[in-house]
Amino acid sequence: MRLGIDGQKLPEAKKRGPLKSLDHVKELGLGGIFFSTILDMSATLDKGELRDIRTKADELGLYLEAGVGKINPYCSAEAPELRAIGDGDVMLGFTRMIEASAAIGCRELWVSPGNFKSEYRGRLANDRFRTDVTWDEQLLAIERVLLKLAPVARAHGVHLNTETHDEITSFEILRLIEKVGEDCMGVVFDTANGLQRAEHPVFAARRVAPYVRQTHIKDAYVGHTAGGLDFQTRPVGRGIVDFAAIIPILAKANPDLNLSLEVAASVEDRPRIPNPRQCIEINDPIWRAGHPDLSTEELEAYLALVDAFEKRVASGEIPDWESYEASQYGYPTYENQSYGYSEAVEFIKSSARHIEEVCTETGIPLSTPSTKQRAA
Repeated sequence: MRLGIDGQKLPEAKKRGPLKSLDHVKELGLGGIFFSTILDMSATLDKGELRDIRTKADELGLYLEAGVGKINPYCSAEAPELRAIGDGDVMLGFTRMIEASAAIGCRELWVSPGNFKSEYRGRLANDRFRTDVTWDEQLLAIERVLLKLAPVARAHGVHLNTETHDEITSFEILRLIEKVGEDCMGVVFDTANGLQRAEHPVFAARRVAPYVRQTHIKDAYVGHTAGGLDFQTRPVGRGIVDFAAIIPILAKANPDLNLSLEVAASVEDRPRIPNPRQCIEINDPIWRAGHPDLSTEELEAYLALVDAFEKRVASGEIPDWESYEASQYGYPTYENQSYGYSEAVEFIKSSARHIEEVCTETGIPLSTPSTKQRAA
């Protein structure tokens, strides 16, 4: 396994551009970069630009991963670049992106089934609870897009890997794989997103492990609040996710899996609204009815996990939502916008150290510089 980072959350990624970002990843002591889409590497899919990025990644000994973006057609208007790269044809755009990715050896490709809107609180923040179209209708549309792209993926030896994103459940992803084919589909396992669907991270890891081909390594605070549960991204190892249990599950299924940190982006890279509380409306009847696959056993285990974490918060071991938000190294301090480059780098280093420690303790080989080398 190798430990790297999601390109969208790499500090100064847009400012530096893809080639200099590869140098930055190496400087940070990480093993690779996961560009969300191939368009983040070259907006025009220029063969020369893509070849140069591939060459440099190889020279630096870094892994290189990519994706093709949102495949929910109800979200297409929010991603005009997908239509533009196909000269007005979205499916041609996806096809061109798959071809360009395969040409530089990126054959594990991220796809996402929806969007998250942090400006809205509760269930309406994600596409699962849109009121203009049902989630079942969206899933059917996603399935049809994947079935159209499946022959292209097979022709180029590519897997279209659906992320366990904010709005979809792992159960639904597995059904999509069954319908479309595991020979051209897989999973991008985000270790924290399933918490927003009340999925226990360890339960979810066991379900999807045989199909996980890419990752987002992320941790979170989850605690009771008015209206449900608060969710807040935290450095890996300082949240509710048990990586000592999850990493061995993933490693057993795929020893060559790349682990890509998805960290809190600095306010310099991604300005955000003040106090973006991501409420999980777990007690709302509409929310509960929208999760028919969630078993009583898993829900009880999930709530027990939340309760155990809250005891750590109550003891002072873990800062609560408000304290963390107000902290200089919080995520982020919006009033004075202090969560900048140096804080984001510290977030990365802290997260990387925890994964290294887990791998050392569990005997899992991890191809990445040591903590001492990274600190230097």
